[in-house]
Amino acid sequence: MSMNRTPRSNRTHIAIFGRRNVGKSSVINALTNQSISLVSNVAGTTTDPVFKSMEILPLGPCVLIDTAGIDDVGVLGTMRVDRTYDVINKTDIGLIVFDVAQRAFDDELRLIKEFKKRKKPYLLVGNKIDASANQDYQRVFDDDVHLVSAVDRTGIHELKEAIGTTLEIEEEKFRLVGDLIQPGDIVVLVTPIDKAAPKGRLILPQQQVIRDVLESDAIAIVTKEYELRETLMNLNKPPALVVTDSQAFLKVSADTPPSVPLTSFSILFARNKGDLPELVKGAVAIESLKNGDKILISEGCTHHRQSDDIGTVKIPRWLRQHTGKDFEFLYSSGYSFPKELDDVQLVVHCGACMLNKADMMHRISEVTKRNIPIVNYGVLISYVHGIFERALAPFPEAAIVHAEANDKHT
Repeated sequence: MSMNRTPRSNRTHIAIFGRRNVGKSSVINALTNQSISLVSNVAGTTTDPVFKSMEILPLGPCVLIDTAGIDDVGVLGTMRVDRTYDVINKTDIGLIVFDVAQRAFDDELRLIKEFKKRKKPYLLVGNKIDASANQDYQRVFDDDVHLVSAVDRTGIHELKEAIGTTLEIEEEKFRLVGDLIQPGDIVVLVTPIDKAAPKGRLILPQQQVIRDVLESDAIAIVTKEYELRETLMNLNKPPALVVTDSQAFLKVSADTPPSVPLTSFSILFARNKGDLPELVKGAVAIESLKNGDKILISEGCTHHRQSDDIGTVKIPRWLRQHTGKDFEFLYSSGYSFPKELDDVQLVVHCGACMLNKADMMHRISEVTKRNIPIVNYGVLISYVHGIFERALAPFPEAAIVHAEANDKHT
């Protein structure tokens, strides 16, 4: 990924849903004013979700997702429909497209019910108004219908405006570090050279925190863990915050004065994209694990694993050392997340830098509704290394949850 492009995980996810051959791909092409998706009169041209990062004015950086028809049939068709419904979990807003000439709307009503169940915003889009039309949809849908023609672009500008209004694209409740610092503050970022990162690049969380520091009119100083002590000595004032890669937590904590706030990139992302208090509860739940319990370690991306990989080697080792117990470890990676979790006693998730917030919150919800604790890498590492309270100190709401969960456990 180019460092000059907005990462997919930070883009608004707009997904297009509907039956086969209602013009979903044509609507995407009309929204982007480009031939992004393959268009054909043959029903079922789109067989799997297709993700395309775009800049759409006035919406800004977006990911448009073209999906298979919700009326697909057969064994493969059923699998495609399942994948289409899975896309809802990643969606910030859905466009439910139908042909204004159609008479039945059972598939659309089921889709609307699912959007409401998952508390996701959606718009109804009546396509093909350039051809024939009837008024049957008016007696079926309670929501407003946005009428468009993907062929001659009628109504497309109005649809874009409706997407922006419905979505009400807001600033995140918390920026990564922006609410923790003031203009002119110094933020020291401890960034070990990650062997898993492409040569010549910083990994994505480091890039994004640097950008947020600069947008806050503060000063970002980047150093490696073995140069941290000298870096701090050369500053003319203490930094407002030190942020470290989780794997260097112990050394960085030892070299950072107790008066200087310290946390990790992964904990920042836990707060920005997930539910930090819930992940704090998950860390405390480690104490309740028993010999033979199953632990799912899940990552939102796939990468080349090194000999001392954090997910498959280090975290299992740290958990065994901390608890003195032996566990069975399961693994998942990529954009899919396991649906069968009944035998799992703990989920350990990565920092989710490659997932959007909607997807990460869905994963947390799927786990917690089964009463399974979940924790992410950075929160877990600070916990098992005995620097949990210090790492949470910049976030009072999480520190309170930790105290309450700890009291309950003891």
